[in-house]
Order: sequence, then structure tokens, then C-alpha cells
Amino acid sequence: MIDRYSLARMKSVWQDEFKFQAMLEIEVLALEAFARLKEIPSAVPGRVRKKARFSLQAIRKIEEKTQHDVVAFVTSVAQHIGADAQYLHKGLTSSDLLDTTLGVQLKEATAILTEDLKRLSAVLAKKARRYKDMVCIGRTHGVHAEPTTFGLKLALWFDETQRNLKRLDASGREVCVGKISGAVGTYANVSPRVEEYVCRKLGLKAATTATQVIQRDVYAQYLCTLGVIAASLEKFALEIRHLQRTEVREAEEPFGKGQKGSSAMPHKRNPVICERICGLARIVRANALAGMENVALWHERDISHSSAERVILPDSTLALDYMLNKFIQVIDGLQVYPAAMLENLVRTKGLIFSQRVLLALMEKGLARTKAYDLVQRCAMKTWQEGTDFKANLRNDRQVPRYLTEKDLEKIFDLDYYLRNVETILRKAGL
Repeated sequence: MIDRYSLARMKSVWQDEFKFQAMLEIEVLALEAFARLKEIPSAVPGRVRKKARFSLQAIRKIEEKTQHDVVAFVTSVAQHIGADAQYLHKGLTSSDLLDTTLGVQLKEATAILTEDLKRLSAVLAKKARRYKDMVCIGRTHGVHAEPTTFGLKLALWFDETQRNLKRLDASGREVCVGKISGAVGTYANVSPRVEEYVCRKLGLKAATTATQVIQRDVYAQYLCTLGVIAASLEKFALEIRHLQRTEVREAEEPFGKGQKGSSAMPHKRNPVICERICGLARIVRANALAGMENVALWHERDISHSSAERVILPDSTLALDYMLNKFIQVIDGLQVYPAAMLENLVRTKGLIFSQRVLLALMEKGLARTKAYDLVQRCAMKTWQEGTDFKANLRNDRQVPRYLTEKDLEKIFDLDYYLRNVETILRKAGL
């Protein structure tokens, strides 16, 4: 279920063609706003929109000399619009174009990531319902704890993905912002109404206050949100990596026909997609740190943030888009092995029922500490000798005084652990 259109679309957002096209639209919209304010002739915006174009090759050639990408862009556009070039970039500073363009790019990137998360939610919901009654062992500290179901694992991931959707929506609304307020954000040479018009047309929020740049805390928040989403994917992928271990083998990421797991060992089926997701999560989290370090700039701005953002924002959105698509592929094609789940469930010879024994003894009137010691004594015998836990309870010198054979049969009933599965699924919205 990899959406190759999604991946190509995300890649295009960060191409120079998209960037300069957005910058051109901002320049034309600014002219439209100036014309509405009667600060330039009303015919100018129409003529510019009709004639304006740019050449990537020309921009790069001009930039070699000017060492300034926005100057190179404006110069390239001006070559095509003739006398109306006198109005181009009127009252604007470079960051009016660059930061507002960044808002356009992040608006598109956020829409793509939102679609990815919704597709992941859908496939998780489907599998959670499918496996809601498939009993498996729950583990804490990597050690068998009590029974759960495989569907509840997936329901947990679905719930976390829903939270990530909300996080992305909130940080996306903050970061989809533009500013057209001039050299230090005072609107000295451009009316606030120009900013309002341009941002409204682009579907962006106008910055409440700015200096020469939009303040970088909004991008730091956005990158941290991407880091949290990546961390969730790492968590999910790490669980599958564990479940795919030979000693466990309860679930396995899809292994395609003709796929090879090792150049040396033909039997290998490795969780390479999940490992890749875990590795990329480190990159997205590291980029979030760089985003936070971009918040502190000198006075009304410096450009120490700029070089970092040209890497971390494209890389984080591209990486997360890829990770989401790959994990959708994993969940959609996940191989699940209920026989192995059952085998692992009974591996500890009944120890997973120890808490039920403890509670039953307490219900019979024993103090918790005494009941705990009785159960632990029988449990340690099972650990050390590999004997059956129920048999050890039955043969203990004290336990049979409180628990009958009928009590033990009731205690060692798997259905007890499944009685609230539907309630949990409903709470998760499944």
C-alpha cells in the first residue's frame, strides 16, 4: 500500500520549481493588493501575471554573481515583464518571500502527511478488529506478564496514531503562516493589508508579529511534532522486530517473492523495513533538535537558521512520508502466527495466572503479603524446576487450605482476560 504519488508529491514540494513558483505567486498577489490600495496602477497585476516567468538556469547563473537567491529570482522575473518590473518586490524583503513560501510548502507537506496518517489509521483499525480476539502473551520488561490480544496491540497503535493526527493538525496550523511586513516587521514600506490579502489568497495565517523573519519557535514545534510521530512509528516497528525474532515469531513483516534476506544465508527473513523505520526515526528526532536551536537568532534576524532549515524541513517531511508509507505496507501485509502465540502463551507453564491466584487468596481472607509469598513460592518452583504452576499450587502445603480444585479451574481461565476487549475497542473508537 505504498502511495508512490504521495512520495513524488512530497518530493516536488521541495524542488526549486515549486519554491520559485510559490515566490512568483506571492509577488503577483502583493501587486494585486497594492493595486487594490491604489498604490500602483490597476492594470499592473494583470500584465505581470500574464508575462511573468522565471528560468531556473537563469536564476542559478545570476546567483553565482549575486550570491543571493531572492535577488537572482527577482532579476530573472524582471527580465520578462518589462517596465512593470519597477513595481516588483515593492516594499518587500527577502524573508517576506522565503518565509511565506515556506508556509506554502509546509501547508502542502502537512496535507500529505495527514493523508498518510489517515491511511495508517484505516489499516490499523481494520487489523485491530480482525485480531481483537487473538490471544497472545503480554510482556513487561520483555518478560511474560498476562494474556492480552494481538488486536489490542494494534488498537493501542491506532489510538496513538489518532493523537498524532491531532498533533500534526495543531502544529500544522501554527506553521502554515506567512509574513509580508518588510525589513524588520514594522510594515514601514508595505501596508498590513497587503499581508492580509496575500496570506488569505494562499490559505495561510498571517503572522501576528514578526521581525524580518517569522519566529522560529513555530518551526521548532512542527519539527518536534514530526519527531513524536517518527518515535511512534519506531515504537510500532520495534515491537514487530521483537515479535519476528526466531524465538518468538508471533508476527512478521511481509517478505516478498524473490526477496533475499542475506547474501550468505538463504534461510534469512529479516525485519528490514521495520529496522529502516527505526533508523530514520533517529534522523527526524535529531532534526527537531536543530529546529529548537534555530529559535534564538541575533536581534531582528540572522541567517544561521536558514542553512539548517534547507536541510531539516525537507528531510524530516520526506523521511516521515516515506516511513508512514512503508509502515502502512508492513501492517497491510503483516504475517500473523496464532499457533506461535498459543505456544508462547503456555511456555511458562501457567505462571501468567499468578495475579489471579494472588487475588483469589486475598478474597479468601489472606493478607496481601502472606498471599504474595505463597504464590511466589510456587512460582519460583516452576521457574527453577520447569514444573506446572497449577500442579505446584495444588501440591503446596498451604494453598489447598484456601483454594479448591474448582477455584483453580476458574482461576486458570483465559476468557477472564478477554472480557473487556470490546470496551477497550469502543473507547479507542473502533
